[in-house]
Amino acid sequence: MTSMVESPTPWRGETLQAQSEEWLYQLSGAEIATIVTAAQSAVERGCPLSELAREDYPMTGLEAALTDWRDRIDHGHGMVLIRGLPVRSIGREVAAAAYWLIGLQLGQPTAQNPLGELLVDIRDTGAPPSDHNVRLYKTRAELAFHTDGADIIGLLCLRGAKAGGVSRICSSVEVYNQVVARRPELAPLMEQQFYHHAHGQLGPDGPKTFRYPIVSREGGIFRMMLLTWYIRNAAEDFPEIAALSDEEESLLDLLEWLPLEPGIALDMNFQEGDMQFLKNSVVLHARTDYEDWDSAEEKRHLLRLWLNVPEFADGDDRLRHGFAQEADA
Repeated sequence: MTSMVESPTPWRGETLQAQSEEWLYQLSGAEIATIVTAAQSAVERGCPLSELAREDYPMTGLEAALTDWRDRIDHGHGMVLIRGLPVRSIGREVAAAAYWLIGLQLGQPTAQNPLGELLVDIRDTGAPPSDHNVRLYKTRAELAFHTDGADIIGLLCLRGAKAGGVSRICSSVEVYNQVVARRPELAPLMEQQFYHHAHGQLGPDGPKTFRYPIVSREGGIFRMMLLTWYIRNAAEDFPEIAALSDEEESLLDLLEWLPLEPGIALDMNFQEGDMQFLKNSVVLHARTDYEDWDSAEEKRHLLRLWLNVPEFADGDDRLRHGFAQEADA
């Protein structure tokens, strides 16, 4: 556990910030037309997005771009930002269909909550971020660096914030390597099973916690799942089973601090129509807090997809099928 990870290649935001061609893909006019035409056709069918099949919308003319996006996600830096979808002019329904159809080309949409929602609205609902059963994407609060529960995490920006709300990402491989370099005695702790607060995601009568390691290197394949506030909230609410040792606290402090160190993270200030896709096993993501617009129509609004891709060698079937099998309390 104390050896560095060389593949997938770790990267630093300070390098990629000046090399946008490594992670930014600008849609051409012809590619936009292909996507919008397919989305309009899907909307005209009048059926739910969940009933649309990948083979019915082959995105003819977008093959090279799709190959490029998949390669960047699976074999490159683990992410891509696709720019240029005209979400304001085509409207939310067509924009959502376009985003969904692109998602189908990259993976299989999976449920993001106990309600089984496949396409989730990311916006401020007025819920209090201090409530441990409130998922922070429903607030304007800052989101610390973390991972989610699928192979690919996607966001589509319909409307941006008045100020703030910057998407921040970093290489989890680089973060891991920094732990090994600076505090090698803490590195083995990342492979142990930590109690995580379920935050109501396992149903009202379901378990209140689940156990999961931060890092796995089984078979020489690296993956990280980082949700430090889930671990801290479990320790606070269920100290009888989830209390943290001083070393575990030190590890969580380090994992929270490292992505904030200058040079580690890559910042993406979303524009309307931006589609961001991240490989969950090797990329951490965060969001700064934000100030919203007064107009309801202009308030910050993103759509989120979680996509499973069984072909990904570093995917984790436990995440693909939910947290329940690791649940306790």
